[in-house]
Amino acid sequence: MRHVISLLMENESGALSRVAGLFSARGYNIESLTVAPIEDASISRMTLVTSGSDDIIEQITKQLNKLVDVIKITDLSEGPNIERELLLAKVRATGAAREEMKRMADIFRAHIIDVTDTSYVIELTGNQKKLDAFIAAIDPALLTETVRSGACGLGRGERVLKL
Repeated sequence: MRHVISLLMENESGALSRVAGLFSARGYNIESLTVAPIEDASISRMTLVTSGSDDIIEQITKQLNKLVDVIKITDLSEGPNIERELLLAKVRATGAAREEMKRMADIFRAHIIDVTDTSYVIELTGNQKKLDAFIAAIDPALLTETVRSGACGLGRGERVLKL
C-alpha cells in the first residue's frame, strides 16, 4: 500500500542522506521525496512516498524516529489529507498541435509558462492521478520532456505537523 510520510527534521547537512541511507540499508524504496525549510529555517519538512505493508511502514516509522535529526513524524495516509505534485512538460507546439496543446492545458487547468516558435512548457499541479492522466492524454510524439516534483502533502482539518 502507498503511504505519504511527512516529517520535521533538523535542517543540517547530512540529514537527508541519513534518511535515504536508512531506506537503502533496509531495502525500502522511496518513490518520491521533497524537502524544504519551513518558517523556522533551522527545520525542514520532508515528504516522502513509499509503499509497503502496515508492518513495513511501522518499521520505517520506528527507524525514522530513532534518527537524531528527526523531530516529528506523521503518516498522512492514515487520515484525510491533501496531496499535490508539480509537473513541467515540454511539448512540441507547431501547426495544429499548437491549438491542441492549448486546449489540453485548458481542460486540465494547466498553465503555459513558456512559449517558443516550436514548443510550450506547461505547468500542472494536482494529485498523481491527474498528472498521469494529463501525460496519457497527450500524443506521445508531442511530449519531448517532463519533470515532476514528487508529492507534497498536508493533513486536512485539525491534523497538523508542527513543533
